[in-house]
Amino acid sequence: MNKLFIAIIAVIVVTSGVSSVYAHKTVIVGPYEIEVGWRDEPPLVSQQNAVVFKITQDGSGVTNAFRDLTATIKSGSVSKQLDILSDVRAGHYYSKIIPTKVGTLVVELKGTINGVQVNEQVAIEDVEDINLLAFPPTSASGLPDLAQLKNAMSSLQKDVAQLKSGSMGPAQDADLGKSYDYAVFALGIGAAGVILAVVALIKRK
Repeated sequence: MNKLFIAIIAVIVVTSGVSSVYAHKTVIVGPYEIEVGWRDEPPLVSQQNAVVFKITQDGSGVTNAFRDLTATIKSGSVSKQLDILSDVRAGHYYSKIIPTKVGTLVVELKGTINGVQVNEQVAIEDVEDINLLAFPPTSASGLPDLAQLKNAMSSLQKDVAQLKSGSMGPAQDADLGKSYDYAVFALGIGAAGVILAVVALIKRK
């Protein structure tokens, strides 16, 4: 019974270790094994993450691997050279990045590792919408809810109507004109906010 329990625990530990790098891609270049993927998976839009690299030779980490090697990340026709930093573990490297849209990103590796030519393109795990893990759920655009904006506008309109009719109380009569001007100004800002939110929603769809 004890042996069975230990075996089950071992399987769980091994499987959990594999799942942490399930989406990493590995390429073999000469004597080197290059693993590329995300630090945090799944990668989410607008959340800071990092592209991580593990470069080994015969199971040992390769130091200074990016001395003559560059990594460029691509999204369609847009590309950016990554700023590679060394991890405390030998052969491990990373580059911080904040994905800005869903979809596939490709990492291009060009140059040499200790004289061995490298020219590889690796498609890493697709970036997902933040609502995949967000709770409570929000609109995909991340913009203020239009119903809330509508309620705020209605409230402003009521305040303006009260000021115009003078029903805010006799103590405020002296400042009625100034308050009315401020209220109209606030109403204008609120309307502009609603318009901008609608335009942004349309552009994102």
